[in-house]
Amino acid sequence: MKTFISEKHQNEAIASLKTILSYPSYLQEDDETPFGKDIQAVLEKTLEITEGLGFRTYIDPDGYYGYAEIGEGEELFAVLCHLDVVPPGNLTLWDSKPFEPIIKDGYIIARGTEDDKGPTMAALYAVKALLDAGETLNKRVRFIFGVDEENLWRCLGRYNEKEEKATMGFAPDSTFPVTFAEKGLLQVKMRSQETSAYTLKAGGAMNVVPEDATYEGEWAEAIAAELDQLGFKYERNGNTVTVKGKSVHSKNAPDGINAIVRLAKAIGAHDDNKVLAFLRDVVQEDARGLAIFGEVQDEASGILTLNAATLSIEENETVLGLDIRYPVTIEKDFIVEKLETAAEKAGLIYEEYDFIAPLYVPLDHPLVENLMAVYQEKTGDMSEALVSGGATFARTMDNCVAFGAQLPQSEATLHGPNERVALADFYQSMDIYAEALYRLTCEK
Repeated sequence: MKTFISEKHQNEAIASLKTILSYPSYLQEDDETPFGKDIQAVLEKTLEITEGLGFRTYIDPDGYYGYAEIGEGEELFAVLCHLDVVPPGNLTLWDSKPFEPIIKDGYIIARGTEDDKGPTMAALYAVKALLDAGETLNKRVRFIFGVDEENLWRCLGRYNEKEEKATMGFAPDSTFPVTFAEKGLLQVKMRSQETSAYTLKAGGAMNVVPEDATYEGEWAEAIAAELDQLGFKYERNGNTVTVKGKSVHSKNAPDGINAIVRLAKAIGAHDDNKVLAFLRDVVQEDARGLAIFGEVQDEASGILTLNAATLSIEENETVLGLDIRYPVTIEKDFIVEKLETAAEKAGLIYEEYDFIAPLYVPLDHPLVENLMAVYQEKTGDMSEALVSGGATFARTMDNCVAFGAQLPQSEATLHGPNERVALADFYQSMDIYAEALYRLTCEK
């Protein structure tokens, strides 16, 4: 099978990727932009890049989204991307600066290489390769650039209020081959309005298992002793104790080590805070939420996962953020009822923070069939289509699925330190995207 991708396209894609990787585009809200100046800047720079490739561009006047479109026709094929990233986390765990991309040992390394700037550029230059080969698009191909994917998806919410939705499309924001079903996502807050003699903040994005959680105060020595007894890893510096965990994406919460839960276990011997008791006695170190939901799984999409993602203790209020991914055949009402019951028993206030319904596109849909065929022919891998606990922008429109760009044999480093992509994998994903877009959007 021929390839549309040349060494020139590879080099141009890497150059553009390095440019957008240099922007620390994680959520930092301010009075001038909805999500922060760096997010606004990377959106503008990306649209500038696409204009240079011949795309027509548009940016939302309020800064919620932008898009780049090329081709003609009534049908709209969407490539659903995002330019925001999660924060870099503990910088001491990085071997290089997270927003100064480097190429080393065959990898490009920086925050966003896997999620989602790398896949975005791979798909974008795949279209460029088709055009350079003289192919004619029989649909409009629109790259929709969201900038709040790692938080509340307000960007695509605004897009769907104002703009045309796709006829079909894909989000290059998962793994190959095709993710035809995604679990439901529910993020909630559990609150207690209690006074506290100390303050504490732990966790970052709601979709990340927290890798560390720090207490600072007079109980440091006692908490360290408790951690020793529990066998939990930590670092201590005077009155500061930092519990160490293992960060993974919330969809893979059972594979991580939750530092917030471990710190709550240690503090609990000295503080009767209701949220800490809930963490210690109910959430525990069980990323399946068995004490709250019981056994919840289905044949199509597997188990429910639960991540205690954020914890804030202030003078008069404590707030816990939970991220739940539930199977596609389970009703949201069942999940909410269990959470409300658990909150009531613990003396906590339940509050819904975010909800995204499950995604399902049948296996015999032409989109799924074409994407699966391209992947299998290009790689020789006959793996079946996937179900995921992750949430991609494919959920925001009908007839859309997640498609790559992580290859099955590649290490997943998204949301962790030293996020990276092998150049060989990046080039292979470009090749797969070019063939897929050729079959789905070009005149034959």
